[in-house]
Amino acid sequence: MSARNILARLRHGKALDAEALSWMAGALADGSVSDAQAGAFAMGICLNGLDEQGRVALTLAMRDSGRVLAWDLDGPVLDKHSTGGVGDCVSLILAPALAACGAFVPMISGRGLGHTGGTLDKLEAIPGVSTQLEEAQFREVVRTVGCAIVSASGDIAPADRRLYAVRDVTSTVDSLDLITASILSKKLAAGLDGLVLDVKVGSGAFMKDLAEARALAQALSGTATAAGCPTTAVISDMNQPLVPSLGNALEVAEVMRVLTGAKTGPILDVTVELGGGLLASGGLAADAEAGAQALRAAVADGRALEHFARMLSAMGAPADFAETWHRVLPEAPVIRAVPAPRAGYVNAIDGAALGMAVVNLGGGRVVEADRIDPAVGLSEVLRLGDEVQAGQPLAMIHAARPEAADAAEAAVLAAISLGDAPVAAPDLIFERIG
Repeated sequence: MSARNILARLRHGKALDAEALSWMAGALADGSVSDAQAGAFAMGICLNGLDEQGRVALTLAMRDSGRVLAWDLDGPVLDKHSTGGVGDCVSLILAPALAACGAFVPMISGRGLGHTGGTLDKLEAIPGVSTQLEEAQFREVVRTVGCAIVSASGDIAPADRRLYAVRDVTSTVDSLDLITASILSKKLAAGLDGLVLDVKVGSGAFMKDLAEARALAQALSGTATAAGCPTTAVISDMNQPLVPSLGNALEVAEVMRVLTGAKTGPILDVTVELGGGLLASGGLAADAEAGAQALRAAVADGRALEHFARMLSAMGAPADFAETWHRVLPEAPVIRAVPAPRAGYVNAIDGAALGMAVVNLGGGRVVEADRIDPAVGLSEVLRLGDEVQAGQPLAMIHAARPEAADAAEAAVLAAISLGDAPVAAPDLIFERIG
């Protein structure tokens, strides 16, 4: 078995068996393969695909390339994962809300990938927060607070850590097989009792149509369930951002508005839809509807905020962040509006283009080594169907330099289409699978 042999099989379109996939996962983890070989492997999988058995085998091999956690806690161990979108900060609301309802949430998350934002990058926009916790600290935060959102440690699915970085710079992000193995290798390594997956579809998602999203949702739920973790998937809309802000600190501010009761809207609706069934599957609610009501109550009465603040404090944030967040989050030096070129209604939003505008502002990565500016991004982005007059803002730009704001303005104008008549926004939830 060798990388050269495996890559040759991929190049000739031959299926890889469990032994070959296990070898490659181990080699990715221990550095036996070069970056070039890792990139070629990702591209081969992206072009040729895996069958169902191969997908399960790659997922388990990547999971078993490192440590698999086990828990002894007084409640179910639950988690959620999103396939990625723009203005999607559900995890930062759902994790503490689940904890407030009696669940334990050891959420191992990722960084920005392609045009989508990363949960870890958003958290690290908060001064002092580190998402790289030692296992003992991770376990203690989960045990005492009920939730912790962290990066995968070096011994959690190390094969995925290597492949994840390669995918972002080799244009192999949108492979169903690699997405499935990447998501589930980390999630299954966390030792979960239940999992819900938010599969995004639309202009701001990796999956652009419902058939693609359905295939991914079925692959994810089927693979995870086959591996022993009861899993459901929800297909949700990403034809527009979930919150009107894109960018790390700006999205944290949106989260705080929800958790402090100043705002509700689509972000909270999706949060409780995902978490309601998860609470029911963990025995903490009679059914999904009761679970959703419990989560809304946890947000409304401040319990979710309390758990979020305690989690952040344990991870290095100021102890009074819940009261001072609006003063301590970083702000960009250049803030200006994007004026509408004409009167009309917002008829379409290219979410991927908006996401790349934020990346180009410095809010994401073009190459793996790029440093993120947590303050930059877009805010007050209009929603589908909104009416606007000529000269009124389509969005606000937050930039480090005037020339960067100029480029972002052009991108926003190209990404938001205006028409003469209003359009109806798609439903937030399209399907539930599993």
